[in-house]
Amino acid sequence: MARSVPLKYKVGLVQMAMSADAAANLKHAIAQVEEAAAAGARLVCLPELFRSRYFAQREDAALFDLAEPVPGPSTDALGRVAKHAGVVVIAPVFERRAAGLYHNSAAVIDADGRLVGLYRKMHIPDDPAYYEKFYFAPGDLGFRAFDTRVGRIGTLVCWDQWYPEGARLTALQGANILLYPTAIGWHPAEKEQDGEQQLDAWKTIQRSHAIANGCWVAAVNRVGFEQLGGPGGGAGIEFWGHSFVCDPFGVLVAEAAEDEALVLAQVDLARIEEVRRNWPFLRDRRTDAYGGIEHRFLTD
Repeated sequence: MARSVPLKYKVGLVQMAMSADAAANLKHAIAQVEEAAAAGARLVCLPELFRSRYFAQREDAALFDLAEPVPGPSTDALGRVAKHAGVVVIAPVFERRAAGLYHNSAAVIDADGRLVGLYRKMHIPDDPAYYEKFYFAPGDLGFRAFDTRVGRIGTLVCWDQWYPEGARLTALQGANILLYPTAIGWHPAEKEQDGEQQLDAWKTIQRSHAIANGCWVAAVNRVGFEQLGGPGGGAGIEFWGHSFVCDPFGVLVAEAAEDEALVLAQVDLARIEEVRRNWPFLRDRRTDAYGGIEHRFLTD
């Protein structure tokens, strides 16, 4: 007998600051998942790489020791919490896949505690203070959607936010909501001049994914100023928070500020049908006209 999917449910986004203590970060995350469940959330998402401070501010081989397998300590602990609280949990993990092979991943844990799937970040940045190509191999599982107690959902990770192709391919697999665990913020020297535009661009591109695909979008970010010591540590990053949920027409229904917060919002799956009937962007795609364009552009 097919399991019924709720037409409406509450999503919870855990916007948190990270300490240098991985165990403390996990304990804090677990408490926030439990608090979200007590407030009625049935789907809870944690920020990208929530077990540690954002280590990709510098290239340091010793920091590979922060990685863990999947399944592993984080997914085991959060699986127990998910089962006890009856919530679906998105658990971002610095994944040690094999000796010398690592990914920036998001584990999907169903409300019965089962690990139902894994997404490995596809787009990997290499910018000042975001030296992720040193640590992470590009994802090799493709863009994925997962069946859970709240229906079919999709998760991408941070830098994936800027690429419409990932959102489209995940939505085309039936994801009703796209979740983006994130670690993004301001370089101190840029905030005064460019900070407002950067934050607005980040929100705008993700709202556009909701509009273009007629699905819900949720982004959860960390907060706080983090500066790594040692050679190459840089000037630090001020993580801007502003975790938000928007509906299938890009309307912001909930947003945090720049402090720790638990963002709660109701997802109404009927809104997807309503928007797609009146703005049929999925119907009117011209897939026959897209093939090979990027290849021609890049080789001309």
